[in-house]
Amino acid sequence: MIHTRGLTRHFRVKGGTVEAVRGIDIDVEEGELVAFLGPNGAGKSTSLRMLTTLLPPTAGTATVAGCDIRTDPLGARRRIGYIGQGRGSGDNFRVRDELVFQGRFHGMGRAEARRRADDLLAALELEGLADRTASTLSGGQRRRLDVALGLMHRPELLFLDEPTTGLDPHSRANLWQHILRLRERHGTTIFLTTHYLDEADSMAERVMIIDHGRVIADDTPERLRTDLAGDRVTVTVGKGEAARAAEIAASIPSAHEVTTGHGTPPGTGLPAGPRAEPYGEPDTVTFRVRNGPAVLPELVRALDAAGLWTLATEIRRPTLDDVFLALTGRSLRESDRNQEGA
Repeated sequence: MIHTRGLTRHFRVKGGTVEAVRGIDIDVEEGELVAFLGPNGAGKSTSLRMLTTLLPPTAGTATVAGCDIRTDPLGARRRIGYIGQGRGSGDNFRVRDELVFQGRFHGMGRAEARRRADDLLAALELEGLADRTASTLSGGQRRRLDVALGLMHRPELLFLDEPTTGLDPHSRANLWQHILRLRERHGTTIFLTTHYLDEADSMAERVMIIDHGRVIADDTPERLRTDLAGDRVTVTVGKGEAARAAEIAASIPSAHEVTTGHGTPPGTGLPAGPRAEPYGEPDTVTFRVRNGPAVLPELVRALDAAGLWTLATEIRRPTLDDVFLALTGRSLRESDRNQEGA
């Protein structure tokens, strides 16, 4: 459904050229749900604009839904749906009319457009809102209307650009329920950008990460978390035992980022401060490792053999933000916050 080779986009600015996208290769198969992640300024939006024919590439090739975006952009537009970050509907038009107009723009007859509009109104639970103007809808309802507009012409490929930004958690979950149900019913391929990493982690079958205009990772969320970040293991030991425990932890194959600390970690159930006697305020050792649940018993046995007392253990599964941190040395969320504040 998406096939690019060396896709590139440069912008001319005062004083030189900005290389927004630097020769990316993308392959998305029919029926996949792929999340495309990256901080602001990484080339994510520029890539999406090229794939949706809104921006011509500087170099490289791309076919979208079987159509070359350079030589047949109209064919690509007929086969794709695009739901951008802005509102797709006008404030003063009624919901059903918006959908019918969209269908007519795509060459449907009036009767066919009305049937399709009614089907989508039912599928997205907008039936009772059909005669209301878009300006009177809630944020979640309006976003569902945007999805309906993008699906009016039955696209084979749907681009979702930050589809749930600004929605409360309930509205986000509700919108995703509708999107996934429609995808299951029609087999639509979905290419998604989002700043909500939990969405990408739970919804996408594959995650691509772009940074500085290049794709730096492409795999399933699970494999990215396991291979590039690893589980974070924290072991609480007795006072003054952190250095010896850290040596033992560092000897475990694949263990890395070994650090020590002092004090009782929250949530362990251990007493803190003066109440920590007779053990004293404990120390901690934290490290990353592949397959933490399998490694932890081995570590506890090694600590016991060395005469160290394990007071508590904790395993935290990595997130996609941990993956981005491992790849780039910075957090995806922090990068976005810095960009927004700039």
